[in-house]
Order: sequence, then C-alpha cells, then structure tokens
Amino acid sequence: MQQRPGFILWFTGMSGAGKSTLSAEVVRHLAPVQRVELLDGDEVRTYLSRGLGFTRADREENVRRIGYVARVLAKHEVGVITAAISPYKSSRDEVRALATQAGIPFLEVYVQASLEALVARDVKGLYKKALAGEIPHFTGVSDPYEPPEAPEIIVRSDAETVEAGLERILDTLRDRGLLASAASAA
Repeated sequence: MQQRPGFILWFTGMSGAGKSTLSAEVVRHLAPVQRVELLDGDEVRTYLSRGLGFTRADREENVRRIGYVARVLAKHEVGVITAAISPYKSSRDEVRALATQAGIPFLEVYVQASLEALVARDVKGLYKKALAGEIPHFTGVSDPYEPPEAPEIIVRSDAETVEAGLERILDTLRDRGLLASAASAA
C-alpha cells in the first residue's frame, strides 16, 4: 500500500443528492492502494453526535465534530472522505480553515441535484412530508441549505452518472498529488 499525504474530501449536498453513493465509490477505488476512511453523516450522528438535534447550533456542532475527526485522521496520512449534508457555509468554511491551518489539503465536493429530482428519488417519502409541513427543520425545504460558492468539484447527480462524477473526483485528487498511482484506473 502506497503512502500518500492525508487529505479531506468533503462531500456536501442536500439529502438524497448522492453523497453517500459517490463517497463509497471513491473509498472503493482508493482503499486497495492507500489508507482511506469514510465518515458518513448518518453513522456520525449515530455514534459521535448522538443527542444532537437539528437546530442550526446542533448541525454546526455536528460538522465541527466531523471536521475534528477528519483532521486527526488526515494528520496520520489517511485520506478522509466525509459525506454529510453540512448545510451552512460558515461551518464548512470553519472546517476548511482549520484543515488549511494544519497543512491538510481540503477539497469540497458539491453533490447537486434539483429539488424535483430529490423528491422523485426519495424512497422514504421524507421530502413529500417536509413539503407538506410534516417534518420541521428539513434541509432545503423548511431549513436552509447554503450551496458552496467555490467548491473544487461539482457533481450534478441528477444529470450525470456516478461513474462520470467519480472520474472527475479521482482526476482532481490525481492532479493534486493525493492519489496513489494504482488508484488511477477507475
């Protein structure tokens, strides 16, 4: 296994946009050739942020916790992939600034899809309930999602394949010197 510098690849986007799907594909390509760890938002909420609700303060604290764990791992030459809604620009900017201060490469991946596409692919019916006012504080419906202003990568999950988005992500990692050579073949 080839050692590479640690980094943080931060996936952000609304619920159902495809963050978990894309991040799992990145991990699948990198894991055989370099150290990588996935911090998925749902798992973090279960094990690291249990007890936090969905107020703005709680959501920001959840992002801070993910950012802290990501920095600790990245300092030890782990490529850290995060997949969390992280709806607020200020908390994403804070995580980026702390990583940059620590000398850790930070790349933001905005997984974007229209609200119509998210509603159409929502097997649990959460968007329909949120749009009907049955779920309070639902990101992108009754609570804001602040899109990144200048992400390193944008994946339009409602207009492109997982494979196309994955290839752009791997290309960006490769261009930044963060991708082990054997992981290049997607």
